[in-house]
Amino acid sequence: MHSRPTTKTTSIFPTFCADVSPSAELSERYARVSAAINDACRVAERSRDDVTLIIVTKFHPSSLIRELVELGVHDVGENRHQDAAPKAAELTDLPLTWHFVGQLQSNKARAVAQYSTVVHSVDRASIVTALARADKPLEIFLEVNLTADPGRGGARPEELLSLAEQVLDHPSLTLLGVMAVAPVDEPARAAFARLRTLSANLRTVAPDAVFISAGMSGDYADAIAEGATHLRIGAAITGNRPERL
Repeated sequence: MHSRPTTKTTSIFPTFCADVSPSAELSERYARVSAAINDACRVAERSRDDVTLIIVTKFHPSSLIRELVELGVHDVGENRHQDAAPKAAELTDLPLTWHFVGQLQSNKARAVAQYSTVVHSVDRASIVTALARADKPLEIFLEVNLTADPGRGGARPEELLSLAEQVLDHPSLTLLGVMAVAPVDEPARAAFARLRTLSANLRTVAPDAVFISAGMSGDYADAIAEGATHLRIGAAITGNRPERL
């Protein structure tokens, strides 16, 4: 098991796309969010080195990812397999770590595993089994539903430990920790505090599963305050999603 994240966004990165220059707007948004993350880490008395920034590029073209690489990004996230697979195939020349952060169907799990290094949305036994059948090691987070709505993605909190034990039965799967999306009907900080407690509970059966995937464009400071190690930020950096044809 890993003692620290295997993925990390750095601020210094060699040029891989000689013909690509990031737009001024993208550069400004990236710098602004990066500074805000630094500030949130300082307030929380945490090291910035302990926080991985994943930029979610849902609906954006692969050209945007090339621009992001020029800014020093190499952790990118996607929500939909049908969008992620062609991008990953097109960008094999770049040193990218692909994070799958959307809801995952069992029948697509093995396909997602072909290009993903980290899957953040494992929430039931059938997904665990399907990912274990992939022909590569994977790092995974267990997604927890922090609401009372059973229609939301994520395992119920009371299912977390049994699901973790199933993951631990598969040597090809490395359990990194917990993941959640903050509910819309309560303060994000309170929800992330519950997730932090669930993370501590998880470590009673999986001591190395110390990481927390939480925090998006509107609530990442609250997530950092409650111990998030992996932020999933989209529009605050990428800008508005392009119109889909």
